[in-house]
Amino acid sequence: MDLEKHDAKPQPVETAPLRASDADRDRVADILREALAEGRLDAEEHAERIDGVYRAKTLGELEPLVRDLPAAADGAHRFGAPSTASSTPAYATAHAPDEAAGAVAAENLVAVFSSSTRKGRWRIGRRTNAFALFGSVEIDLTEAYFEQRLSVINATSVFGNIEVRVPENVSLRGSGTGVFGNFEVDTLEAEHPEAPVVVVNGYAVFGNIEAKPKRGKRIADLRDRLRKRLDS
Repeated sequence: MDLEKHDAKPQPVETAPLRASDADRDRVADILREALAEGRLDAEEHAERIDGVYRAKTLGELEPLVRDLPAAADGAHRFGAPSTASSTPAYATAHAPDEAAGAVAAENLVAVFSSSTRKGRWRIGRRTNAFALFGSVEIDLTEAYFEQRLSVINATSVFGNIEVRVPENVSLRGSGTGVFGNFEVDTLEAEHPEAPVVVVNGYAVFGNIEAKPKRGKRIADLRDRLRKRLDS
């Protein structure tokens, strides 16, 4: 019996997803900020997507966050990888569970015609949500214990005031807007590349949101904790 020879079909080559840089994340955050200012996203949608931005590790995880926004079309090539590069949908990993076991759950600080304060020695989680309506919220991280490198604070102020204070030896970044209000983040880059990063995302309507380093306040045990992390 004659055996027919069949040419073997070439197998697709799987390529590793490209890692996202801080500049890539900041670029996507800018697109989301513009979408919020133009009314394409509401405050809740903006906060959810911003959280996804700073969780993203690859360009494939960033692309779905701005896929439905006009500004993303102009820079679509920046996200690089074609849709067939991976069999796993990008959106499936965009909101992956926290890697660190036992991570502190998201904390909500709400002030409605009142005040809410978080300060002293406390453990900050990966995400903190602050909402002030005719009220005041104070978040003081100068004595807080950082169990992870990245901590995101989503702040919304409507006729209210939200203030965030951080130690001088952490990185502080922000993305937000004010509508007849003020959003101000004094960006700070830590000298140590492994220092904690605090990202403040805000939306102020006739309100105020401020995030600044507190002079003279530093994480005293930062060097020891970083050494333990590298040794583990």
